[in-house]
Amino acid sequence: MPPEPPRSQGVLWAFTPLITCGFATPFTFTYAAVKRRSAGLAVASAGYLAGWSAMITFMDAGWPLSALASMLLMILWIGGFAHALTVRTRVYPQAAPRDKANEYAIHVAKYRRTLREEARTLAAEDPALAHELGIGRPDVPRAYDDGGLIDVNHAPPFVLATLPGMTSELVERIERIRREQGPFVSVEELAINADLPPDLVTRVGEYAIFLP
Repeated sequence: MPPEPPRSQGVLWAFTPLITCGFATPFTFTYAAVKRRSAGLAVASAGYLAGWSAMITFMDAGWPLSALASMLLMILWIGGFAHALTVRTRVYPQAAPRDKANEYAIHVAKYRRTLREEARTLAAEDPALAHELGIGRPDVPRAYDDGGLIDVNHAPPFVLATLPGMTSELVERIERIRREQGPFVSVEELAINADLPPDLVTRVGEYAIFLP
């Protein structure tokens, strides 16, 4: 299964002032201001940059300016870290639970589509192996995950009925045609011979596979 979307973001960003002893605090907030296009964060960034510049200037100036430099360093270091922790959720807003669920559902759907594509490729290269793995046959015991493919040529009627938009009439028609005329070779042939409604062709094609 694909990994779940991350539950938290921006932790490293928030800890940057602490890790760098305050020297990266102005740049940390500059990044935040640009990322969020926030005037408030831009003002904070400018303030930290002014404090950083003054600290560098006063550091070797002797007493009492060196003491002021030490105080500025503590503001940049501890104050910047506390400030970053406070605004982290503004800089990296967390998705609502419903949004997270939707994002994860999209991840899963795309992952399942990838599995179907891989199974189709395998079946095209080695149909015998595809049969052995049970590709398109959710009705038989198997270990291979094909992403939900249905083998239109071999799956029983109750499995065909799980294809999108299938009705009992369509299932009976497909079963009769494959029995009388042999296997289908493509979704286009299935659509023509079984007279599928046009709006079903793409939906059925997403899950249908036609093993010989």
